[in-house]
Amino acid sequence: MTSPHQNHKCLNTRFTKDFLSGITRHMHAARSTTRATMSLLCLLCLLCFAACEASRARDWAHHGAPMFADLTPREMKAVRAYLHGIAEFGLTDAHNVALKKNSILMMELQVPKKHEALRALDRGQAKPPRQARVIIQFANQTKPNVTEFIVGPLPSPNSHEVKKFKGDRPISFESRPMTAMETSHLNQSVSKITAKAHKLLFETTGGFTFTNCSDRCLFFIDIAPRGLASGERRSWVMLVKFVEGFYIHPIGFEILINHKDLDPEKWTVEKVWYNSKFFDSVEDLVEKYESGAVEKVRLPHHDDLYSTYIPRGESNTPTNIHGPKLVEPQGHRYHVDGNFVEYAGWSFAYRVRSSAGLQVFDVRFNGERIAYEISLQEAIAFYAGDTPAAMQTKYIDAGWAMGTLSFELAPGIDCPEIATFVDLHHYFDTDKPVRYRNALCLFEMTTALPLRRHFNAFGGRYNFYGGLENTVLVLRTTSTVYNYDYIWDFIFYQNGVMEVKVSATGYIHDSFFTPNGLKYGSKVHSYVLGNLHTHLINYKVDLDIAGRENSFKTLDLKYVNFTNPWSPKNFIVQSKLNWTEHKTERSAAFRYGKKFPRYVHFYNPNEKNKWGHQKSYRIQLNSHGDSVLPRGWREENGISWSRYPLAVTRHKDSEATSSSIYNQNDPWQPVVSFEDYIRNNENIVNQDLVAWVTVGFLHVPHAEDIPNTGTPGNAVGFFLRPFNFFDEDPSVASRSTIIVRPGPDGKPRVQRWTPEVIGHCVTDKPFFYNGTYAGV
Repeated sequence: MTSPHQNHKCLNTRFTKDFLSGITRHMHAARSTTRATMSLLCLLCLLCFAACEASRARDWAHHGAPMFADLTPREMKAVRAYLHGIAEFGLTDAHNVALKKNSILMMELQVPKKHEALRALDRGQAKPPRQARVIIQFANQTKPNVTEFIVGPLPSPNSHEVKKFKGDRPISFESRPMTAMETSHLNQSVSKITAKAHKLLFETTGGFTFTNCSDRCLFFIDIAPRGLASGERRSWVMLVKFVEGFYIHPIGFEILINHKDLDPEKWTVEKVWYNSKFFDSVEDLVEKYESGAVEKVRLPHHDDLYSTYIPRGESNTPTNIHGPKLVEPQGHRYHVDGNFVEYAGWSFAYRVRSSAGLQVFDVRFNGERIAYEISLQEAIAFYAGDTPAAMQTKYIDAGWAMGTLSFELAPGIDCPEIATFVDLHHYFDTDKPVRYRNALCLFEMTTALPLRRHFNAFGGRYNFYGGLENTVLVLRTTSTVYNYDYIWDFIFYQNGVMEVKVSATGYIHDSFFTPNGLKYGSKVHSYVLGNLHTHLINYKVDLDIAGRENSFKTLDLKYVNFTNPWSPKNFIVQSKLNWTEHKTERSAAFRYGKKFPRYVHFYNPNEKNKWGHQKSYRIQLNSHGDSVLPRGWREENGISWSRYPLAVTRHKDSEATSSSIYNQNDPWQPVVSFEDYIRNNENIVNQDLVAWVTVGFLHVPHAEDIPNTGTPGNAVGFFLRPFNFFDEDPSVASRSTIIVRPGPDGKPRVQRWTPEVIGHCVTDKPFFYNGTYAGV
């Protein structure tokens, strides 16, 4: 369907065309029109057609954007009411204290199938009905299970169907994410366990206890995956001092708790670790501690809060004047309408998926779609260490509902004060939608680096200077997954380039220091070892380069040796282009440890630019990631996407994600296995292609990671760069260009297309940060 506004514009264009056509016929009849006039009229007709097409494409993109918008609180409440009204489901509140219950774990938007969405985006047809993806834990039955449903149509649902995974893989009940209730019961179990070791813990920590502790409390961090094989649910927990930045205050006491049974009274302790030794029970440890059979640990008694953000040390930076601020002298130059964004030729729709995080859809530049979907899929941090908790730590962050961990952004720090801040709503382990205040932001910024510039001089004087400031639009959100904070950025440049970037900060995940631990990291404080780990991030990049019929090729250089044509006694050795077309999915899956091509290109074999080159975009990686485990080794099966910095597959709606919320707690027999996507080795020539991009870095913690890991040097990602997609750099359209030429009198003559701004301005709004998130 088309809007009346759109039809009005196109009718005006058609009227103009008919009017010009009438004039042309009249002038033909009078035989008084020159060839130049006819050419001009034809050009005007073409421009009118182009304007109509561009307007229509923009309207259809705007029309289709709500298909990708996250569920609203109203929709979430309606889905909950509908499902709770189904008697055979027997649903109860998620925050019911019992674990043996049937309850909703999560709901999020079920994105429409691509071909259905494209009918709305490319033809203006009706949007497909909105639907919700819902995860229900059926624990109150003979055989507990986790089942996913598609519920719709929204906002007034009246039907549901079971959602299946590729190959009809079942969801292991033990693979479900932890909930607040299970964590609460785990806390009670730890409280009972530590009560038996009260004296040991009190003496070890200098007065800290797990219960009845006021300001000297202990806390626990639970480790995943929860076991060593599918079907297990047993977790190592490590005790820490509950102070600001507790993550880096381990005390050297770790417990393995089996919590598979739905009755917490039946949970058991399987192992205890203290001072580099294992014990079969807490009673066993306490007995040997009291008898002197185990060496006692005594942590420093001072309250050295090395984990705090409170300033310390010397600084020469003046504190009575502010640093630089980002300003918009005349307001925003981008436009936001709901989840639809426009900026400098770009347009896209965005959402923040509760399970995994930030996504953009229908990404267009100057009206042409570059990508149908670019989305965060998974983030992992695999550790090594000497303590049992450290050697077990293999975090697969979608299993913690990474998208729901997008908390409030601080103006002036997380995003500029002038940014547009957006609230997010999620439904995970809750009984009503939860509002996350100011959890996403958009802003335009200058990179303080020219997009293009040149100083031209000859004979001791300059001829001209030309330059274009580099301003970009940033779409940003964060995920605080326990100790780590990930800053997710999608960045849009004026020249048709898009950058995808993640910056890591937050607290390191550490362990209690042991001499053997130095094989696995660095000592960063008294009794604290910073454990080595590798971060890997996976993205889905569904490119549609000048249409859906794309192919994939790579470029390397090859030496050639030939006789010098102007000096036959000599030879020329130089590089030449060596293109390789990849025709199958296996050929286009590049393994870590193997040479990676210099250029990787997605192109349309049927569309060319003005100069006869096939229209193309390249993916350029900014990463020094590597594999984290040998191929096929136990937990590695759950992250098979991590084998490849780049893999290319044919688009399938059944291959929507590379990971799942269940892979964290059952990586051994994962519900979603990326390797399945390329196992059939399908043809990828002239097909709808998807790139799966993995970036990352090794982090060996060091003293400078105290109190926090800084973002400089800890950012990775990739660029999408046009390569013969356009006829020239599209940023020539920017009116922010400045040209300076010497005048006849020697004085500079400045040519500009935007008004000069003199002076400065800063927001008049005081700093505000609430930090709360609550049901609505």
